[in-house]
Amino acid sequence: MVRVNHAGESAAVRIYEGQLRVLGESSLAPTLQHMLMQEQGHLAKFEAERVSRNIAPTAFQPLWHRASYALGVASALLGKEAALACTVAVEEAIDEHYAAQLVALKESPEKDLKALIHTCHQEELAHKEEAQDLGGEKYRTFKQMIKTGCRLAIYLSERG
Repeated sequence: MVRVNHAGESAAVRIYEGQLRVLGESSLAPTLQHMLMQEQGHLAKFEAERVSRNIAPTAFQPLWHRASYALGVASALLGKEAALACTVAVEEAIDEHYAAQLVALKESPEKDLKALIHTCHQEELAHKEEAQDLGGEKYRTFKQMIKTGCRLAIYLSERG
């Protein structure tokens, strides 16, 4: 769980960095910057968990690092609504992922890990809602492609 969550939060940071590269002077920039800061906080916490538990990052980390940034840039180049649709898609996949982890941890004594995942989950849901409110519900095919990519990345990161 720690390895895949670390990979996911790292990817989220890179997506927002890519989006801000393109939309950094737009009206959407403050929203993207706020989300980026929260994702950086999530990443720092999962990095600390990863290190304290002596868990190696996923072998796919270099690929996710580049692909996530490219997704951020590409979605932003398509416009603000596409960038927001990207956020909605990613957060929908992450919602499913974190919800499943919380169910799996229900009886676990890992109280700190459960609390961390719960907090991150709530902030990810807030990102999704904000992106939806700002127009991120368009581009259904684009969103489905991103969600499929996220699910694949989660699957691969869980395995190595």
